[in-house]
Amino acid sequence: MFSKILIANRGEIAVRIIRACKEMGIATVAVFSEADRDALHVSLADESVCIGPAKVQDSYLNMPAIISAAVKTGAQAIHPGYGLLSENARFAKLCEECHISFIGPNAELISKLGDKDEAKRTMRAAGVPVVPGSGLIESEDSAAAAADQIGFPLLVKARAGGGGRGIRLVNSKEELIPAFRASSQEADSAFGDGACYLEKYLEPVKHIEMQILCDDYDNVLCLGERDCSVQRKHQKLLEESPATCVTPQLREKMMEASQKAAKAVHYRSLGTIEYLVDNSGNFYFMEMNTRLQVEHPVTEMVTGMDLVKWQIRVAAGTELPFAQDNIHLLGHAIECRINAEDPDNNFTPSCGKINLLHIPGGPWVRFDTALYQDYSVPPFYDSLLGKLIVHAPTREEAIRKMQAALAELVIEGVSHTAELQMDILSDPAFLDGSYHTDFMEKRGASC
Repeated sequence: MFSKILIANRGEIAVRIIRACKEMGIATVAVFSEADRDALHVSLADESVCIGPAKVQDSYLNMPAIISAAVKTGAQAIHPGYGLLSENARFAKLCEECHISFIGPNAELISKLGDKDEAKRTMRAAGVPVVPGSGLIESEDSAAAAADQIGFPLLVKARAGGGGRGIRLVNSKEELIPAFRASSQEADSAFGDGACYLEKYLEPVKHIEMQILCDDYDNVLCLGERDCSVQRKHQKLLEESPATCVTPQLREKMMEASQKAAKAVHYRSLGTIEYLVDNSGNFYFMEMNTRLQVEHPVTEMVTGMDLVKWQIRVAAGTELPFAQDNIHLLGHAIECRINAEDPDNNFTPSCGKINLLHIPGGPWVRFDTALYQDYSVPPFYDSLLGKLIVHAPTREEAIRKMQAALAELVIEGVSHTAELQMDILSDPAFLDGSYHTDFMEKRGASC
């Protein structure tokens, strides 16, 4: 087992990883930008190293500075959290070259599965259902030809896209080329890769993801599903497990497909396989995320497993001591993302000093956050303030528990999305579980 881990991230996920390490008896190193000097993860870690100015490109994406911090402090491993460098094959390779363990899959796997076109070809060969679509589009003429074959509506998707970037919905031939150019330019700017492909737009559908955990000994566990269909501009707002649309029979089929997918690439570490599920129970592979997910606490609540600890153990070479038959989903969990945004003003990001903070409590209520009284939320980073998670024996009880927790949550000093989450929880389509990925558009909150 590692004796010291550097956390190459910030905010709530850095705090979450530090807590897991403390419980495991592992020393921690925090890295921080000049803007994050007073951040909670810096004070909680055993050591901390400043890696650059406020801009993310100069600090949290500064690979040489992070590797230098790890070498300087004697960290044996780096945990990338989510976002930032967590799915960067070059960074994983750099860790390997410097004899530092990267807590995640190796660079080859990250590269293979991060290329959405190659990932789909791999899954199709493994017998996993895949959304109909094209290969990589080489030109605008080939985009038009592929679109004629696929039919409208369709999506233009960037090969290296993520977080909702590089995706455009196209309803007609006239919209295709402008959307293709916009997706390519956005992906090239965000990821340095403007390659795109086309995919059939399926509706109405649910966005269901399967959590997997794999070790070096070819053990593959599927830890159940999460419903991530409440989204705004392809960004998830609320997640729950289990999904209302997934019957025991469908769950078994999706778990079998997910295990096939993991074995096809000899996967190792935590991973998430994302599917679209239609009203007839057909499911289609979309992509695989090779990292810890923002919504991982939902799975922790229903399985009783600490996913961060198991991610670390697997990276250290530990063999999973249990089989698939030992995994049971108990009760129901919901997570609401609380973002520093103003829903009444086109979701404009908000920053400022936290004047008053009250975190809800009670049995099976959890708020993962890096906030504290008088903390100043900086304007440079992701808008996530925290994740409110609840668990109860039934979905109905979980909804009521979340409503009570949101009513108790107080964050003054910045605008945030708690009231929006309360509105979502009281929507009839959410209450009866019939909502789909177009839920927010139908509510008029897509702009």
